Amino acid sequence: MKILAALILLVLLAAAAAAGYVWYSIEKPYGTIPPDGLYVDIPHGASRRASAHILEKAGVIRNSFAFELYARRHPKRTLQAGEYVFDHALSGKEVFWKLANGQVYEQPFTVREGETIYDIARDLEAAKYMPAEDFLKAAEDPSQINDLFPAARTLEGFLFPATYNLPKHAPADDLTGMMVRKFRDTLTDVLPNGSEWNDPTLSIGSVVTLASLVERETPKPDERPLVAGVFTNRLVKNIPLQCDPTVIYALQMDDEYKGTLTLRDLRINSPYNTYRNRGLPPGPIGNPGEVALRAALHPAETNFLYFVANTQGGHFFAATLAEHNENVAKYHRLLRGEPAELPVVEAHQKHTAGPARKGKR
Repeated sequence: MKILAALILLVLLAAAAAAGYVWYSIEKPYGTIPPDGLYVDIPHGASRRASAHILEKAGVIRNSFAFELYARRHPKRTLQAGEYVFDHALSGKEVFWKLANGQVYEQPFTVREGETIYDIARDLEAAKYMPAEDFLKAAEDPSQINDLFPAARTLEGFLFPATYNLPKHAPADDLTGMMVRKFRDTLTDVLPNGSEWNDPTLSIGSVVTLASLVERETPKPDERPLVAGVFTNRLVKNIPLQCDPTVIYALQMDDEYKGTLTLRDLRINSPYNTYRNRGLPPGPIGNPGEVALRAALHPAETNFLYFVANTQGGHFFAATLAEHNENVAKYHRLLRGEPAELPVVEAHQKHTAGPARKGKR
């Protein structure tokens, strides 16, 4: 009897010790976390047991068996797949709820209005999200927007400017998919009939292309309908758009843009060169935001045909070439630090000297 009692006591002590260890493993923080944090990836379809072993091997939890027992006490909660970062030691219970609540590691990445696929690719690589070539490969596949713009050569114009929360190793296709979905959501908001487009005279591709030109020409939201109005008037009158950003885009496509445009650049043979070709370019030259899309859909009713920078971030607008030449002269005076308007006597002499020369636009 004494031996049996001793054995029972030993079993009870062992059970108590095991229960105590399980409790300790779940309740007390564990792990030595490096200064840069510890990243753990839980793959899709991983069971509680598999997840527990991954976490134990990574040094995040003390004991996989204890973690699995605790997880089984909450059968309605699923451990979410994804990448998790641990910047300090946690208890097994805290690790469980971190995964059950899907607190995956995400980094904000912002696409600014008007950025091209080349700008986005460069920014992604600079921020160490992914190689630029990986993003460009995904962005150069237009299959996601075939229903919207059958003639699309890339996803340019349809990667909506916004802030996206990305995991540490986001696949490029996932990111472009997020951007296109955001574009579709916005398009539903801005189109006159929601997601339906029934205008036979203007395609969605044309609207987005026009919006991209407007976005690249002015940073001022209140000017965008006016710029859209100028381009629309020129299209109606079959006047070349003479939009500098289209030439810049053509040069970027060939990796030849040096930061400034020259007269030689304005003569390059490209379908995107709106100095040489009339009408819209074959596709967007950047990714427009909501304001630019609305401006393209609802351009200002104006007789303006020209605009030139005013050195204040905006533009001077004109209906005639003579007015435009005056505005160009104002621009150059402002660049020299002089008043925009000529003194009355000098202005009178200028007007009586002869006809105005041809302007840029």
